[in-house]
Amino acid sequence: MELESVLGHKFREPERLGRALMHSSRVPERTAEDPSGDNEQLEFLGDAVLELIVSEELVRAFPEWTEGQLSKSRARLVNASSLSTAARRLKLGSYLRLGRGEEKTGGRSKPTLLADGYEAVVAALYLDGGLEVARAFVQRSLVSGVIASDAERLSHPDHKSALQELLQARGLEPGRYRIVAESGLDHEKTFRVEVWVTGGITAAGTGRTKKEAEQGAALDALKQLGAAGD
Repeated sequence: MELESVLGHKFREPERLGRALMHSSRVPERTAEDPSGDNEQLEFLGDAVLELIVSEELVRAFPEWTEGQLSKSRARLVNASSLSTAARRLKLGSYLRLGRGEEKTGGRSKPTLLADGYEAVVAALYLDGGLEVARAFVQRSLVSGVIASDAERLSHPDHKSALQELLQARGLEPGRYRIVAESGLDHEKTFRVEVWVTGGITAAGTGRTKKEAEQGAALDALKQLGAAGD
């Protein structure tokens, strides 16, 4: 199977991979040649395996970090946005088995379906090849590049991703960000950014960089929506 070469593992029981790709929308339409159940149980298991692997990787890479830093970093690595991005790099969407309804509505590119599929694939690798096989896949496809290139940002909360996931869960459009003011000299500017959210919510944040200001605006929006964390 072509996907096996992408994943780096030859399945002893290929039906495990088949089930990992089977969205619940496809189950009522499946044929005798495609008998697998859906991938929801594998998503559940994959989530647990991912948390273990990512936790181990973070503790190994950052022995000086506090529990709070480790928890925030793990949350950023295993959230739907991060997992769907990893799934896109693998072109996992093209292998998902979807029902006609999901197919018509762009299911192969939906972040939630991609993230769920990634979790299910991790579980299938774990069941078929053990923890080391799953760990090698997660390291290669999700963890290594982020830890090597963006460790400082990784340990801080990502309010933009949290806002995006919340809006998506509520069936709303993504927030729209825009810079509304800049002040100060070029080497020490301060930016003010607003984010507009469907429903009339406008939130704002300031920062030394555009990204920092966007994070502040997203946090303000989360507070207004009653969903702000630390």
